Amino acid sequence: METPRIQIAPNGPEFSRVVLGLWRLSEWQLTPNERLTLLEQYLALGITSIDHADIYGDYDCENLFGEALSMAPCLRERIEIISKCGIKLVSAKHPGYQLKHYDTSRAHIIASVERSLSNLRTDYLDLLLIHRPDPLLEADEVAEAFRLLQQAGKVRHFGVSNFTPAQFDLLASRFPLVTNQLELSTIHHDALQDGTLDQCQRLSIAPMIWSALAGGRLFSEHSPRAQRVRVALAAIAAELGVSEAAIAYAWILRHPARPLILTGSHRIDAMREAVTATRIGLSRAQWFAIWSAATGSEVL
Repeated sequence: METPRIQIAPNGPEFSRVVLGLWRLSEWQLTPNERLTLLEQYLALGITSIDHADIYGDYDCENLFGEALSMAPCLRERIEIISKCGIKLVSAKHPGYQLKHYDTSRAHIIASVERSLSNLRTDYLDLLLIHRPDPLLEADEVAEAFRLLQQAGKVRHFGVSNFTPAQFDLLASRFPLVTNQLELSTIHHDALQDGTLDQCQRLSIAPMIWSALAGGRLFSEHSPRAQRVRVALAAIAAELGVSEAAIAYAWILRHPARPLILTGSHRIDAMREAVTATRIGLSRAQWFAIWSAATGSEVL
């Protein structure tokens, strides 16, 4: 069983519906050979799209992935690499950064991409995202950086992460964007109510969803809301013969904006649950049963 693929925007790239997030790669304490074996197992599941950010793992995760990829460079043609930039972390690796802050200047974007390419051992990124909205973002300057990187063949497509519809529209008015990476789960509904997913559907842009299991809180939190949702998930999971996590993913995938699920684990069985979710078509009644459990009331 493999995850399906979709084109994420009218003139955008084709990605696997499940995207591998490697923000915790440095915590897994794997050897280069073990990292390479994991990558091959992900590919066997049809998970070809890989999400990074320059800052993940205190600026180390991209390098760890690149080290593994360098052992089998032929795999580069089978994957899509996503990375993000625009945040400066206080780190021993960057002694000049004295305060955590955003930087979406042309110089920082280009320098970040150059470092990411070097760390990842690749000549290009399939997708670059601005990691967080920057109050000092100058749309024309960011667009110029994007054009230079695209013309140089170093980045093929561009998008944003955690942007509001108005922030997305501003940058999109200067340069074509192909996605917005957003938080959404059965217990976190902001994107369903603030117009973000409506905008994605209007523009035919597939959002990439992070924290699809609420960062693990969905199955560990003891709030009445989380407990109600778990009961609803368990009932539907039992009915369909799949895991509760698969139903939580399927609830997101049911949205007509065609979301991609971003999740990461070194446990292949956990990734297989996300792939299983792409084959589950929840009915409206099942979807709203989970919605009502989360809100604590019937729809009006």
